[in-house]
Amino acid sequence: MSLLVRMQGGADHAAWTEFVGIYSPVIYRAARYKGLQDADAQDVTQQVLLAVARSLERRPHDPHRAKFRTWLGRVTRNAALNALQRVKPDRATGDSDVHASLKSVADSPSDELLLEREYQKQLFRAAAEIVQPEFAADTWRAFWLTTVEGQELGDVAELLNKNLGSIYAARSRVMRRLREQVQAMQAAE
Repeated sequence: MSLLVRMQGGADHAAWTEFVGIYSPVIYRAARYKGLQDADAQDVTQQVLLAVARSLERRPHDPHRAKFRTWLGRVTRNAALNALQRVKPDRATGDSDVHASLKSVADSPSDELLLEREYQKQLFRAAAEIVQPEFAADTWRAFWLTTVEGQELGDVAELLNKNLGSIYAARSRVMRRLREQVQAMQAAE
């Protein structure tokens, strides 16, 4: 919420930069998930960011009406629907793919969940980028291979020539630090 307050009026460029850094990839991936091509998803991202700017100019966000990410999810969904409706039909196939994509977007009950999931992924990516330099290469690799890539602990221990206990410890230290960083980033919003 504090990030939104800082963004109001458009004077705090650092807040806008932070907001765009967090939410642009989230909006873009949500639009791609809805079936838009790269250029269309980029357009939707710009439209949604513009809608946020205009909305904050008119009035501050009221968290009692809706959570910000719920509102952002609806704006993103509507922009994706509009983009899909603007696509020229494929004359050779009778545009059935476009209609199927539009129907799946319109019927999807998980639009808010999609945006929330993409937001959480982006938070993880940003936090990982910040904390990775704090760890030795083997420690980070042990975490990444076991937690992100889902490899077996024993296989990673063998690969890194470490004992199983050191793999558990490395993974635990990185996960604790990532949680701290994510919480700090969420508190700054």
